[in-house]
Amino acid sequence: MGKGDIKTRRGKIANKSYGRRRPKKGKKIVVVAKKAKKSKAKAPAKKTATKKTAKKK
Repeated sequence: MGKGDIKTRRGKIANKSYGRRRPKKGKKIVVVAKKAKKSKAKAPAKKTATKKTAKKK
């Protein structure tokens, strides 16, 4: 379990190799957030007029 053991991290470093125990550092993936689209403000809902009925006497 030392520099001669290729299956250990220390052995990978000594052998200058990579694998599951010593993975290569991958490139950083940069995610750019898209700008939010400006949506037109919706017109407020129209209120329906209530009909007034004449009261019968």
